[in-house]
Amino acid sequence: MTAPAEPHVMTTYGRLPIALSHGRGWTVWDTEGREYLDALAGIAVNTLGHAHPRLVPALQDQVGKLIHSCNYYHVPLQEQLAAKLCEISGLSKAFFCNSGLEANEAAIKIARKFGHDKGVTSPEIVVFDKAFHGRSIATLSATANEKLKVGFGPMVEGFVRIPLNDVPALQRVAADRPNVVAVFLETIQGEGGINPARIEFLRSVRQLCDERGWLLMLDEVQCGIGRTGKWFAHQWAGIQPDVMPLAKGLGSGVPIGAVVCGPRAANVFGPGNHGTTFGGNPLAMRAGVETLKIMEEDGLLANAEKVGAHLRAALEREIGSLPGVVEIRGQGLMIGIELNRPCGEILGQAMEAGLLLSVTADTVIRLLPPLIIGTEQADRIVALLAPLVRAALARPAP
Repeated sequence: MTAPAEPHVMTTYGRLPIALSHGRGWTVWDTEGREYLDALAGIAVNTLGHAHPRLVPALQDQVGKLIHSCNYYHVPLQEQLAAKLCEISGLSKAFFCNSGLEANEAAIKIARKFGHDKGVTSPEIVVFDKAFHGRSIATLSATANEKLKVGFGPMVEGFVRIPLNDVPALQRVAADRPNVVAVFLETIQGEGGINPARIEFLRSVRQLCDERGWLLMLDEVQCGIGRTGKWFAHQWAGIQPDVMPLAKGLGSGVPIGAVVCGPRAANVFGPGNHGTTFGGNPLAMRAGVETLKIMEEDGLLANAEKVGAHLRAALEREIGSLPGVVEIRGQGLMIGIELNRPCGEILGQAMEAGLLLSVTADTVIRLLPPLIIGTEQADRIVALLAPLVRAALARPAP
C-alpha cells in the first residue's frame, strides 16, 4: 500500500497508509475500494456506526436550519441535551464544549475555582499513574506519560500523582496535602491500556471525597456514553461523581464535549468564568440529542453489555491461554488484550487483514467497536485478530 501524499499537513500523526472514503454500519471502505470491519469506531467516537439511517437525516435537517449561532444567544438544543444528560447521570447541570480535552480542561478549572472559593490559594488535584486527559498544557500536566511532555515544559503545577486502585496512597495524600481539592481519574483508563478503576476503589474514593470535602471528577470521555453497558462506567460502582467530562461517543462523530456536574460543582462557574465559541452549537447539540435517543430506542446499552461479554469470552477461548497473553480486560465494548511484549506491528497487520483496531501503551490491543455490532461481527473480529496474536507470540520476544 502506498500512503496518500500530505505535503501540506503537519506530521503530528503516525498514520497507516490508507484513507477512508465512506462507511455504513460497522463497515468502512478506503479510497482504493478495500473493505474493513471497524473495531475502533474512530477511537470510541462512532457510537452508532457509520451513516446511521436515523442520525443522517436528523443532521441533514439541522444543517438546513442552523449550524452555528454563538453563546450570545440561547440555544434551545443545549437545554434539551443537558436535561437528558442530567436525567441519565443523576447530576444537575452541564457545560458544552468541543472535545474531551476541552471537557477535561474545564474540569481542572472547576476544581481550581472550587478550591479558591474555599480559600485554598494553591489548590492541588490528585491524578493517577497511566492517566491520559489530553494534550493541552494543563491536561498534559495531568497526564502520566512523560514521553508526551518532552519539549513542552514547564508543566502546570498543582497535580499530585499516585497509583490507580491504591486506597492507602490516597489516604496518605489526604493526611499530608492540605491543599488537595479534587480527585481526577478515568473510570477506565483508555490510552493507558484499558485499566479499570476497581469498584471497591471507586467507592472508597467517593467516601473519602465526601469526608474531605473534595470533588470527585470522573473522566468518562472514552468509557462513557454506553460503551460499558451502562450510560457511564462509574454506574457499575453505584456512585455519582461531582464533575464528569464527556466527549467522543456523545455526538456519533460530530465534535462535541460536555462537563456534567452535581450539586457540589454545578454553580462553581459563573458568567465570564469560562466559555467557548463553538461549544454547544446547534449541530453538535442535535447530534448529541439524536445519539442518546437512538441508543435508547435500539437498546444499545444492553447490546454493548451482551455483545461485549460474547466478544471477551470468544477472545478468552481463542487466545486467552496462550503464553504471552497477560490479560484480557475491560467492560462491555471497551476491551484490552495485554501481551508480554510490544505489539505495534499488529496495527498494520490487522488493517491488511481487513480489521481496524488500536494498539496502546505499547503492549495492549484495544477494541472499541461501534455499539451497534452483533455477535456475528464480534466473532469475525476474533477470527481476524486471533491468528495475528498467535503469530506475534510465536516470534521470539524482543
